[in-house]
Amino acid sequence: MTDVVKEEQRIVVGVDGSEPSKEALRWAVDQGRLTGAAVEAIAAWEPPTDWYGMVPKSDRPSTVEETAERNLAETVDQAVGSHPGVDVRTTVAKGNPAAVLLKAARDARLLVVGNRGRGEFTEALLGSVSLRCTQHATRPVVVIREDS
Repeated sequence: MTDVVKEEQRIVVGVDGSEPSKEALRWAVDQGRLTGAAVEAIAAWEPPTDWYGMVPKSDRPSTVEETAERNLAETVDQAVGSHPGVDVRTTVAKGNPAAVLLKAARDARLLVVGNRGRGEFTEALLGSVSLRCTQHATRPVVVIREDS
């Protein structure tokens, strides 16, 4: 296998700070060690919605993005430490989490997601993001299920 091919191998993993997403990240890092693929940990953010004044106007998108960047860095450090033995890159992108992950995974080898993040339907078999990813991805998807 040439170095050029190795550099193009990438595993995309969705990270939202939840325990299932940390498990998904750990799994992706382990897979990256086995295959020589880099891991791209992605956090998506959306501007807060002002529901009848419940969200302070000071939560500008730049503040939300900065918070997402800080949370992603902390989550990666908590889940896999500072020396995971594989190249772990972090990306923060504005948009719907499933759409962001699907776009990022178009040219990846694999997409990894946790089954229950911060969705509204916590009793669902799969969360809305993992369900959409499994239905629409053009690459293989691994869903790391939360232990019940």
